[in-house]
Amino acid sequence: MTTGVRRRMGVEERKQQLIGVALELFSHRSPDEVSIDEIAAAAGISRPLVYHYFPGKQSLYEAALRRAADELAARFVEPPQGPLGARLLRVMGRFFDFVDEHGPGFAALMRGGPAVGSSTTNAMIDEVRQAAYEQILAHLEVDKPSARLELVVRSWVSLAESTALLWLDGRRVPRAELELQLVHDFAALAAVSAAYDPEMAGILVGILADEPADGPFGELVARLVALVPEASAVPGQRLR
Repeated sequence: MTTGVRRRMGVEERKQQLIGVALELFSHRSPDEVSIDEIAAAAGISRPLVYHYFPGKQSLYEAALRRAADELAARFVEPPQGPLGARLLRVMGRFFDFVDEHGPGFAALMRGGPAVGSSTTNAMIDEVRQAAYEQILAHLEVDKPSARLELVVRSWVSLAESTALLWLDGRRVPRAELELQLVHDFAALAAVSAAYDPEMAGILVGILADEPADGPFGELVARLVALVPEASAVPGQRLR
């Protein structure tokens, strides 16, 4: 039997509730389109009470982005067991889960939303990118990356971000295909860099040594071979 008396929330509990409500609303519409009144109504409190916990929409928006940024960074955490290709594919699956669930919120996080130019927002975005970068280096078991390896990994993180943002605009490419393509993109970036740098070549050889033929990287090789049936032709000879 209930008494009908609403339990009073503590300060921190109420703040966390408001952050969660705001993040949920931002996940379905652009933060620019969500008002404090809507957040208050969804939380079941008055507009003035929202301002009691947050001085304005900007501070609530940044708190919601903080939670989103932490969650997104966590999507790149993956146990270091098994072939790298399979690990990256699982990471991309969780990454696109987040993108799919928080479309407008993800776009706002990556583009800055109503806080474009805000040092706080920019710092959060940089933290997500840095967390992803460090996770990939951990998978490669590299503590001090060379300039070329850093370029490969940071370029791939940026590519994943831009690909996700473009995909949100209509979702015209099947999500599963994009996840696999991004894993292939990582291999392609590493392969091109390996052609110019012996250290990168060593890293690539180490990666491929543990890859099964039916894994993501093995599939990429099969697709490329199928595109060039005369791949065994003499170098420099024009393919018919």
